[in-house]
Amino acid sequence: MTEEEYEQAASFWTRKDEKETKLNRDALYDWIDAFLSSHKVLALAAASADFIRCTPLEYTWHDGAFWIFTEGGLKFKALKANKRVAAAVFESNTSFGGLHSAQIEGNAEVIEPFSEAYKQAAAIRKIPLDALKKLEEPMWLLKITPTAITCLNSDFKKQGYGSRQIWRAAVSGASEE
Repeated sequence: MTEEEYEQAASFWTRKDEKETKLNRDALYDWIDAFLSSHKVLALAAASADFIRCTPLEYTWHDGAFWIFTEGGLKFKALKANKRVAAAVFESNTSFGGLHSAQIEGNAEVIEPFSEAYKQAAAIRKIPLDALKKLEEPMWLLKITPTAITCLNSDFKKQGYGSRQIWRAAVSGASEE
């Protein structure tokens, strides 16, 4: 590909979004909340300067964040250097024109084992604390706080909106879109 072709391909959605009708921010978040609450597996991508990892993980969605219990693994190699992550949650069996997905950009945080937040997340997942305490190695808890969520939903088009909608977290002191 030429430089111009890469730029053309990379700007496709940006150019398309300029012409599309946007969904109300609250209505979009309501869809996001329902969609993410109705799923339980995401693909989490973490990267550092010379390493990248994409891992399917179970999650719970509550308090505006993803909560992921994990034994560990190479994703922590990237997270040590870079707390910015990307993730995807999607319907796996869709037909053409039936896409439903969320692409997440956010920040990862490792929650201290057995802190109040850790205990609360374990309770929500119905994981007994006694079982976690008996493990030979700790079960780590990742909290992924989204900064942006790009939604692809064919049903939005049927409702008169663009099929791609972007929700961005409010920045402290900034006005919302």
